[in-house]
Amino acid sequence: MLISQDWLTRLLRTSTAPFSVTSEDMDAGFVRVGFETEGYAHIAESTGAIVFGRVESFEELEGFKKPIRYCSVNVGDANGTGELQHIICGARNFRQGDIVIVSLPGAVLPGGFEIAARETYGKVSEGMMCSAAELGLASVQTAGIIALRGAEAEDPRLVIGEDAREFLGLDDTVFEVNITPDRGYALSARGLARELASSFGLTFRDPATDPAAAALPTDLLAGLPSDGNAGDLPSITVDPATKVSRFGIRRVSGIDPTVESPYWMQRELLLCGQRPVNAATDVTNYVMFLLGQPMHAFDAGKITGDLHVHLATEGETLTTLDNVERTLSAEDVVISDATGVQSLAGVMGGSTSEISAQTTDVFFEAAHFDQITVARTARRHKLSSEASRRFERGTDPAAIEAALDFAVALLTRIAGGTVVPGVSIVGGVPAMPVIDMHTSRPGKTAGMIYPTGTTVGRLTEVGCSVVATGERDANGAMAIQVTPPTWRPDLTMPAELVEEVLRLEGLDKIPSIIPTAPAGRGLSPRQRMRRAVGQGLAWNGWLEMLPSPFIPNDTFDVWGLDADDARRRAIRVLNPLESDVATIGTTLLPSMIDALRRNITRGQKDLGLFGIEQVTLPTEVSGTSPMPSTAARPSAAEVTDLLASLPEQPLHAAVIAAGDRELQGTWGPAQPYTAADAFEVVRVIARAVGVEVSLRNAEYLPWHPGRCAEVLVEVDGEQVVVGHAGELHPQVCERADLPKRTIAVELNLDGLPLAEQFPRPVLSPFPALFQDVALVVDETTPAAAVEAALVSGAGDLLESIRLFDEYHAEALGECKRSLTFSLRFRATDRTLTEDEASVAREAAVAAAAAAVGAELRG
Repeated sequence: MLISQDWLTRLLRTSTAPFSVTSEDMDAGFVRVGFETEGYAHIAESTGAIVFGRVESFEELEGFKKPIRYCSVNVGDANGTGELQHIICGARNFRQGDIVIVSLPGAVLPGGFEIAARETYGKVSEGMMCSAAELGLASVQTAGIIALRGAEAEDPRLVIGEDAREFLGLDDTVFEVNITPDRGYALSARGLARELASSFGLTFRDPATDPAAAALPTDLLAGLPSDGNAGDLPSITVDPATKVSRFGIRRVSGIDPTVESPYWMQRELLLCGQRPVNAATDVTNYVMFLLGQPMHAFDAGKITGDLHVHLATEGETLTTLDNVERTLSAEDVVISDATGVQSLAGVMGGSTSEISAQTTDVFFEAAHFDQITVARTARRHKLSSEASRRFERGTDPAAIEAALDFAVALLTRIAGGTVVPGVSIVGGVPAMPVIDMHTSRPGKTAGMIYPTGTTVGRLTEVGCSVVATGERDANGAMAIQVTPPTWRPDLTMPAELVEEVLRLEGLDKIPSIIPTAPAGRGLSPRQRMRRAVGQGLAWNGWLEMLPSPFIPNDTFDVWGLDADDARRRAIRVLNPLESDVATIGTTLLPSMIDALRRNITRGQKDLGLFGIEQVTLPTEVSGTSPMPSTAARPSAAEVTDLLASLPEQPLHAAVIAAGDRELQGTWGPAQPYTAADAFEVVRVIARAVGVEVSLRNAEYLPWHPGRCAEVLVEVDGEQVVVGHAGELHPQVCERADLPKRTIAVELNLDGLPLAEQFPRPVLSPFPALFQDVALVVDETTPAAAVEAALVSGAGDLLESIRLFDEYHAEALGECKRSLTFSLRFRATDRTLTEDEASVAREAAVAAAAAAVGAELRG
């Protein structure tokens, strides 16, 4: 959250008048209570004459593409002559008699923008009338210049020709504070000031319960009518299905729609990163940044009948304030009047009841919406707003009355009008949980001894109500009952209360003691397997990536999988980060394909990637997990039910590659990735794990039929399929924008037989004998089948076998090919003779002839 140091300082001074710290000290103060900042930035310096001026008159210049005014501005003696200063200005938001901010020639504005007299639009412009953005007060472009009029122009500090920097507050610093999702209360000046009060040991005055602590005029809420005829406000109906606990409105009538919000309010909004819009909308934003309670302003003249808070009808539409027509879901909460939907609750209002330049009557709405409902709506419509950020992190239901009071009081103070008596609020403040704990628990958790009263004092400091029960534990620590404040929905259990005490006492003061690992433990066999596979692939030139657990919802439709394919039985996420990527993958390939495509589109056309990660496979009994009570340890039966509800998550290894494995160079032509490289990956993994695998031709999408092999291992005497390797199907490559003949591998590592092995190298003192054999087989006969037959026939003397040549020729016969294998023979107890090796070779050929019809090539 962006916020100015000056605003926080003024809030803290309502209880500690002389409080003042440097920006560095304030930054350290945030860190001290557990809030990180992205840093802070001083408003960029402006040099030279930046003074107050009064617009005495102006002339509209004609004949240009945009409206231009030639202004005569009184800057007193600041220009050295006392004469009127003539300035060209394209803004339209000022009138004759307004006080403006003038930078005279010689001034230098932020960004090194030097002001000089220059001729433009046929006139000489002697300076510039400044906007907030030009003075470094805003990161967003503003609609016009700073123009002060009415009561604001009567401020005694506004002396024509005098320096305007102090009034503008240019000597200020903007902090960007990181707010974690569980601390929604800190998305406000109220919440951050509370934290700084704890950090600097100050007494905090809450503006939500003590309006004088809001750093606003002390008489702001004086005489504010609160009681009135209920008929003056529309009635409110809230459907229970919306989970809306409180909903309230107040009305202001007869405002001046032409009045802009005052400079001091626009300044705070701009420094918070919010662009001013109009008086009513600016008031809602200011109250939101002050108290953390989002609000919405309706044009009361466009509201017909009573208000109804309900779930939307599936498929109905609403045009929101950003002028986008949105199709609503039956899970969205909306606010309707007699004519239809007027607002997407907790996210953004509708354009039909938007505040306009003709609005004279305003309804202010403040509510307490359900966190999860708002979060899902914002993500569903890809519409994150300042309001939704706060609602989805939790707001203070007890602050609704204060927010409405501040809003109507500020609007009437700014734009006139009358506050309609009465407040219409439906629902009450939800009861907060009562948490039992002992005062010694924070010290035991931190391994420290805190002074007596620390726990109670710190919990009281964050707004908790603490009551002593009179009981004490064996060490004399007092038992207490703690009721968290309404703005802290994150405090639900003793551990969270302990965290509050520890962070306010200083996490840096807790001693760090590194535990000593017990002897005799190391990596488990499964961990060693994962590490060995990763190292083996990396050493063979593959680049590791981290596959995402989420895949696009339409992946298996794109692949063309059968409706009954087991991979389609995937778990869908109820609250996804992206609605179209809400499926937990049953395979790693979609993530691998996406990563390869992104690399190729960025110019990396020759690339091989691997990833090792779990996939998620629902079982027949897995489903919604039960929710045991947290009051005691789950029973054995409850643990069994919990484990049964979980899906299986086997560990998979996947590889994908496209382009050239070896680039063209002086050593020869380029060598593209082929299916053979995919099969070699399988062997690399098998060697790393220490298992024997075999390959068998298969048809299995998304692989190419005829260029796909299933990987088999022997488990308990049976051949089990543990993965697939080969080229991806051409249609899959085309739809995924991948090159043709992209290769891929995916293996279930948990399906491999795993045994803790302690291998040792075996060195034979006896020489090896090498013999080659060339066999002619049918084109359709897999080389793996031929190799398996040779191994089975050669017997124990065969040490290794390798296919090193494949030959095609008409002389071999129609649809025939020749496969040449290198056989290495060795005996463990003697020097092998050529005759013995030849006998083993002939036995191998005979076995191949019997098994696959192989014939020796003549």
